[in-house]
Amino acid sequence: MADVTGQPSSSTTVRVDGRHQFLDSLKKAAFVIGTALITFIALRNTITWHVQRFWGASGDFWQSLWFVIYCWFGGDKFSMGFYGTAIVTSGTFWVLNLFLLYVDYTGRPSWVLRYKVQDTQNVPIDHGRLRSALIRVMFNQTVVAAPVMYLAYRLMVWRSCNFSSELPTFSWVVYELFVMIWVEEIGFYYSHRLMHHPRIYKHIHKVHHEWTSPIGIVSLYAHPLEHVVSNLIPPLLGPLVVGSHIATAWMWYALALTSTTIAHCGYHFPFLPSPEAHDFHHLKFNQNYGVLGVLDRLHGTDSIFRNSKAYDRHFLSLSLVPVKQLIPDDPKKKEK
Repeated sequence: MADVTGQPSSSTTVRVDGRHQFLDSLKKAAFVIGTALITFIALRNTITWHVQRFWGASGDFWQSLWFVIYCWFGGDKFSMGFYGTAIVTSGTFWVLNLFLLYVDYTGRPSWVLRYKVQDTQNVPIDHGRLRSALIRVMFNQTVVAAPVMYLAYRLMVWRSCNFSSELPTFSWVVYELFVMIWVEEIGFYYSHRLMHHPRIYKHIHKVHHEWTSPIGIVSLYAHPLEHVVSNLIPPLLGPLVVGSHIATAWMWYALALTSTTIAHCGYHFPFLPSPEAHDFHHLKFNQNYGVLGVLDRLHGTDSIFRNSKAYDRHFLSLSLVPVKQLIPDDPKKKEK
């Protein structure tokens, strides 16, 4: 639409600029992902050859261990694909979170509190909110997740995924994990950003954001629809894309659950990945939608974060000194 002077209206200009910005972001994303894939393929043979030699030294151990697990399930595809997946995912989640729950509930050991990201929040944690979170998380893990896991199993069979007693080679596992990481990044970023649409947020995603200072179990504290769309589907897609061995899929699910638990735990522990980016998302709501941060950078959804102290602290700490001591907050300006 044009105005009385014959010039395009401001609304038309905004739509065109927005379309160009979106297409430009897609081109950048395709370039980064494509370049990374080409680099990986170029280096795969040289890097994995050396690591394969190490893998070969312990390969018999892992193969023997897997054979025991395979026999325990009787070699049955359904038992491994459904019950085995449920055991691996639930077991990983609760092993990680029992320690965090103990710390959040009791405040002990006290030295752990030095590593809190938002050090004035959830100290002590509200027990009523915690009980409510536990109920919703267990509902999502059972009632909501069960049919999705069954569907995922059926799709793995349709995709001819491997359920054999023979483990894949190390180089193939590395390739699978590389693809699965990127599939999850793309799936989670765009589904998560969709959940922040004003018409969706207030009905669905607002549940997850009740916790502006998250704790570990909040990684699965979500509306059932969001749990399916953002929490379950993105990590499940990767094994389907590459036709994974069920053992590799289990390893991937365990890694994904570990990653999201750390991202929500509220503590920046030494020698573990930084939770600063996603903690900042819970604090500010409109920053850091992704897992890796690549798509956030391409789409400009981390601009506020990159100008914050949280960004300066967003690194793998190799020191026992809390990052808030290594990089303290700026002193507050005195009021005149």
